[in-house]
Amino acid sequence: MSKIHVYFMPGMAASSLIFERIKLPEDVFETHLLDWFMPEKSQTLEEYAKQMALNVKHDNAVLIGVSFGGILVQEMAPFLNLKKLIIISSVKNNSELPQRMKLAKTTKAYKLLPTGMAQNLEVLSKYAFGAVVKQRLKLYEKYMSMRDKIYLDWSIEQIINWSRTQTDENVIHIHGDADEVFPIKNIKNAIPLKEATHIMILNRYKWFNSNLPDIILK
Repeated sequence: MSKIHVYFMPGMAASSLIFERIKLPEDVFETHLLDWFMPEKSQTLEEYAKQMALNVKHDNAVLIGVSFGGILVQEMAPFLNLKKLIIISSVKNNSELPQRMKLAKTTKAYKLLPTGMAQNLEVLSKYAFGAVVKQRLKLYEKYMSMRDKIYLDWSIEQIINWSRTQTDENVIHIHGDADEVFPIKNIKNAIPLKEATHIMILNRYKWFNSNLPDIILK
């Protein structure tokens, strides 16, 4: 039996290292990791998705995206012949974005975010109060590979101005009910993970290892 090829796309600024603990049965699946590249100036999300889709080398593959990577894989789908499209900790259309992001779109407030600070996590840590945020910064240091201001500004702009209004009915959506970035109250038709946060791909990997094979195969 030929193996099912599964491609993983990480979230905004993250490297494919976030999938290091995801293990699918090797007799059935072959996994491939995608990574962000620098967008060209004024590149649209659709153009970026078309370029990223060239890295999916197998027909009838499974495409899995986390957070902003979940938005990107939905934009990649029209350029590919996919077996399954799965998003994790993400949104299926712009109505699922939280109110603060919708407000940021209207006010253009996102343009004021100090994205340049991301290049210096020590500076960022001075603004981090409380053990949870400091722990999160350690994770960022390990997993956040794309810290370039141009990339971050571009990514934030693409998320906030995402134009998709219709949900692709073929998308399988897995979402934590404690997601603080995309609150579940705005999300429709998702497989909920109890008490799971936005970074559940890292800290709930055992659930994914147990359940992803069935989700892909059913």
